[in-house]
Amino acid sequence: AQPVSGSEELLRAVEDRTVVVGIDEGQFFDDDLVEVADLLATAGKNLIVAGLDLDYLARPFEPIPSLMLRAEYVTKALAVCHRCGGPGLFTQRVVKSDELVVLGAQDAYEARCRRCFDPSEAEQKSLEV
Repeated sequence: AQPVSGSEELLRAVEDRTVVVGIDEGQFFDDDLVEVADLLATAGKNLIVAGLDLDYLARPFEPIPSLMLRAEYVTKALAVCHRCGGPGLFTQRVVKSDELVVLGAQDAYEARCRRCFDPSEAEQKSLEV
């Protein structure tokens, strides 16, 4: 594994002999990741990208949705709802913050199913800051 700080650095890090490029936490990459992924795929590289496609308000969390549209294959894995055990499609923020991302706080988010997810809960908490 080789950590990179962005899409351009990722492109420079991939060698000719590289066969598979794995990207974790793809939602934290810049929007150029879509173009870089296209370049790498066209060059014959296999890309595996993991990341959230929705933010804590259930809005598209770029660049993942755009990558999904361009991918040959998409596997959407779901977490388990923290409240009821159902399919955890959504990410519920459970701490107060106006920031899009709260880093380093393991207990800041919970997986939630469609019925248990409440985007207004996150909005109310962010207003209380």
